[in-house]
Amino acid sequence: MRLIDLHRRAIGTLSGPRGIAPAMFFAAAAVLISPAASPVHAQTAARPAYEASLRTIVGGKQRTDPNSVRDEFRKPFEVVQFLAVKPESTVIEISPGAAGYWTEILAPYLKERGLYVAANPAPRSPAAKAGIEKFNAEFAAKMVGDPASFAKVEIVAWAPELPDTLMPNSADFVLTFRNLHNWLDRGVTDKALASFHRALKKGGVLGVKDHRGLTDQPQDPAAKNGYIRQDYAIEMIEKAGFKFAGASEVVANPKDTKDYPVGVWALPPTYRMKDQDRDKLTAIGESDRFLLKFVKP
Repeated sequence: MRLIDLHRRAIGTLSGPRGIAPAMFFAAAAVLISPAASPVHAQTAARPAYEASLRTIVGGKQRTDPNSVRDEFRKPFEVVQFLAVKPESTVIEISPGAAGYWTEILAPYLKERGLYVAANPAPRSPAAKAGIEKFNAEFAAKMVGDPASFAKVEIVAWAPELPDTLMPNSADFVLTFRNLHNWLDRGVTDKALASFHRALKKGGVLGVKDHRGLTDQPQDPAAKNGYIRQDYAIEMIEKAGFKFAGASEVVANPKDTKDYPVGVWALPPTYRMKDQDRDKLTAIGESDRFLLKFVKP
């Protein structure tokens, strides 16, 4: 795997707002209230070819069982559809995880006409080095194990505490799923968002998904329980220079009570409380999440 060099991988058609007709863009920017009124459904008839390809990939043989079983809660087809990622897009995913849940979908989806870049964690301290190297080795082994799906994946080592390694003005999309709370905990959210802003082309899209906090409680600036208020996230990301373009409820879970003694990690798939209340937590499922879309003006 080589480090990212997106300047040598020019992609012909820009994804995101500049590549969408005005009426279609304003539909995509609307807040998703119900399936019948969603921007996703408003655009379905306009792009059946690659949506069919996306559905095939979501159900493809490259998906591993531990990842596929999470689809009930993570709604991969609906998430990619809402964000309007196209097969010709250049996409940087931040910290995809050793299991590569989204890598299994986005890398095959983009391999013919676009580019998938995995921004894996770089060791930000000597203490973190061994764990992160093990993590990245597992991800690399996954890529080597299925070259038909992952041979074109590019990998870059990235951490907000370190000098920025994302190529400026190179990406149509930067996607980060369930990472924002970690950066709040480490006090580096501003650095992360600044990196994403630099990496995106003008008109490029930042997609953010995370555990949604209760609106009737003040936000812990460090998000120690893993939850972030949606309004807090929007305000913070807009202050970093992005324009809010819409929210989707496709990964909402009203069963999530958000009051667990060990935070969001009590829920599956982590089960930090082990066997305590396991049946109850399994019935709740994964956390209630927001899915937000921002544009670099």
